[in-house]
Amino acid sequence: MAEQQPWWRPDVYARRRANLASRAKVTRALRAWFDSEGFIEVETPALQVSPGLEPHLKAFRTELHDPNAAGARTLYLHTSPEFAMKKLLVAGEPKIFQLTHAFRDGERSNSHHPEFTMLEWYRTQVDYRTLWRDCESLLGRALAQGGRGIFTHRGLESEPRQPWQYLTVAEAFARYAAIDLFATIADPGRSEARRLAAEATRIGVRVAASDSWDDVFFRVFLERIEPHLGHPAPTILYDYPISQAALARPSASNPQVAERMELYVCGLELANGFSELTEGATQRRRFEADVAAKRTLYGESYPIDEDFLAALEHGMPDAAGIALGVDRLIMLVTGAAAIDDVLWAPVAAVP
Repeated sequence: MAEQQPWWRPDVYARRRANLASRAKVTRALRAWFDSEGFIEVETPALQVSPGLEPHLKAFRTELHDPNAAGARTLYLHTSPEFAMKKLLVAGEPKIFQLTHAFRDGERSNSHHPEFTMLEWYRTQVDYRTLWRDCESLLGRALAQGGRGIFTHRGLESEPRQPWQYLTVAEAFARYAAIDLFATIADPGRSEARRLAAEATRIGVRVAASDSWDDVFFRVFLERIEPHLGHPAPTILYDYPISQAALARPSASNPQVAERMELYVCGLELANGFSELTEGATQRRRFEADVAAKRTLYGESYPIDEDFLAALEHGMPDAAGIALGVDRLIMLVTGAAAIDDVLWAPVAAVP
């Protein structure tokens, strides 16, 4: 293997310079859009009691040595600023956004980096449909800064000025995998796993005897559905199974789904958002289920943020929030093949 050259060498850096110039323009344009919409930019600590409880996320752990307390306190670098930002909604802020670094261990690929930039925003008194309109406006504003007029990734093109595609998860499974997804659901994780596994086997997707319903769902999704999303125009995928939306509120029209959405461009997941769950007792049950699942899968778990649950109990207004991967957005604007090509200074790789 050829020796990797330091990113700071002028000849190496020069190959990324145009991408980074576009990055600076895009981030300025994003901030200008939020300002025009009446949002306030906030900053919350990266150090948190709970880094996020999604079972497959791996966080960075550290210790806080407070001279006013006895002993060290375990904290985590956040995987998202979500909990802290929702506390600001409880405090009374109606429209907030944040451009921040987030941290996820065990993630490194052409589209993943252990430290990355996340754009997260919240609106009170709206639902996830408002986020759809936000995404349409933001992507148009970002693309205008790149000078190429179209998003590209891995040979795919996406034109946000064309009509966007809006699909429910069930519609996507029917269209691209010929599976009636909700016919396999009553209580995901028991006999229903076998029903979905049988459907996956029928269409040639590999399954294992130990797979849960969610395991099979993700395998079918990644192999048969995700490659079709986000081209020739962006795709909004919405109404996810309730088991995959721990922080989203259930749909009033269909208790099997939650009001969760994801944005795809050129087959790449760009953003994840939802109408927020605001009921503390339900949120606690979901958190406890995630903690138990993580302990079963990986032999470890992270603490629940009790202060966040207390904030929900105090009273969080109806709201919708979404997180967008800024580095991936820059990749799409510039056509860069790898996330390291759009970072000012990548985290050092293993030599």
